[in-house]
Amino acid sequence: MDNAADFVKSWTKLTKEWNAQMEAELAPQLTVGQLEVLELMQAYEPMKPSDLLPHLETTPAAITTLLDRMERAGLVERNRDEGDRRIVWVTMTALGRSEVERGVEVRSVIVNRSLEHVSSHNRQLLVYLIGKVAGTREPQSSAATERKTTETEATSGAQESNVESSAI
Repeated sequence: MDNAADFVKSWTKLTKEWNAQMEAELAPQLTVGQLEVLELMQAYEPMKPSDLLPHLETTPAAITTLLDRMERAGLVERNRDEGDRRIVWVTMTALGRSEVERGVEVRSVIVNRSLEHVSSHNRQLLVYLIGKVAGTREPQSSAATERKTTETEATSGAQESNVESSAI
């Protein structure tokens, strides 16, 4: 199997496990999708429902349904804009604020359980590399930082060779 297939197999297994654990531990008050909305609102509140579209991989109708459920659960509230009644603003309730904190903590515990299998150095490297693959890493700002990253990758490569050799 090539690297891409190995990566996809491992990533798919990991994310399925994380999502199943998240859904179980967030229930019954919250879902993974609702947590994602609450985190966006934490950063950008207040928001219009249409403001969620660029951040979520879904349709306007699905966002409306999601916000309906969240409003019924007491996580968010929708209010008409005083200056333009066509605009609806979505804000978190006190329950929504406490649930986003709980959800982030639950996710941290779940992810950290998985990361316990690797050293602190390799965790940092893993986060860096996945950020590069995903395109979420900021470009290196200095030659010194690039040199340090290259040295880290070289050291890690030697460590990985040792680990791979002992695993074979």
